[in-house]
Amino acid sequence: MKALVYHGPGKRAWEEHPKPVPKESTDAVVKILRTTICGTDLHILKGDLPEVTTGRILGHEGVGVVEETGKAVTNFKKGDRVIVSCVTACGKCVNCKKAMYSHCTDGGWILGYRIDGTQAEYVRIPHADNSLYAVPKGADEEALVMLSDILPTGFECGVLNGTVKPGDVVAIVGAGPIGLAALMTAKFYSPSEIILVDLDDNRLEVSRKFGATKLVNSSDGKAASRIMEMTQNRGVDVAIEAVGVRDTFDICQAIVTAGGHIANIGVHGKSVELHLERLWSQNITLTTRLVDTATTAMLLKTVLSKSLRPEQLITHRFAIDDMAKAYDTFGNAARERALKVLITAAGA
Repeated sequence: MKALVYHGPGKRAWEEHPKPVPKESTDAVVKILRTTICGTDLHILKGDLPEVTTGRILGHEGVGVVEETGKAVTNFKKGDRVIVSCVTACGKCVNCKKAMYSHCTDGGWILGYRIDGTQAEYVRIPHADNSLYAVPKGADEEALVMLSDILPTGFECGVLNGTVKPGDVVAIVGAGPIGLAALMTAKFYSPSEIILVDLDDNRLEVSRKFGATKLVNSSDGKAASRIMEMTQNRGVDVAIEAVGVRDTFDICQAIVTAGGHIANIGVHGKSVELHLERLWSQNITLTTRLVDTATTAMLLKTVLSKSLRPEQLITHRFAIDDMAKAYDTFGNAARERALKVLITAAGA
């Protein structure tokens, strides 16, 4: 089969790779019909996650059809169309019992990280009964790809961890796909303002279409002061960090109000400075989280009812053999005006 293979920082190739087979009785092999690229994949390619070894197939999102199952798989059979969760869950360990699936002792985020992922023609899914979701008949499978990762990530790590409430003033720093997913799902709780911050005017205008009430371009380094002016120097109730770099984390620290929340979503490949000399007395809450996908089933209902329209995040479409071109486009998102790129197998 063909797969997108990581060969060390800055090196990737669309190349032949052995087709996976079940290794355990709880495994399934899924033929990928649709997949996408995540910002985390770009972090891996930069070398920010050194645990990823040379020869790893990247990717942790997708919709596909079950090709083969181990003997212990009971929820799925050959021919079933499924959503692949970015998080693998055994459903039995102490962390799974707490719905903290990201820290499953025999799973968690392993696809495209510890084991081969979804940017390939086929992928092996451990603990398939707890790590796949059935695709309802007639559902928009392009929209469902967004349920693999970005929707539950934006919702759980940003909105739920930030405890967004009716009337809150929310700032989301980073208007990429994850930040936009946080914007879409923050609206569940009727905040009074949703301020979007980004370097890219195009992404900010897209944010307006998705419901942002105020936009701040941070390219001049004055985003924090402008947000403080917007809020009469009070600051924001919830500051969601959706990039994973020092500058965006600093903005969140500068704008959070007393008693407010900083909810970190971004993947940080380098250290940041926590300004406790200023924040120690401010009663703030700082949260971090790796997505658990505990809300995927609920979010699926909102997508099926059209309450959420995540397919609107797709800006570019590619055939699976154009994986390299898809990476080039997503890796130059500002120039290409890219949000999510959809990669589709022949005949899907």
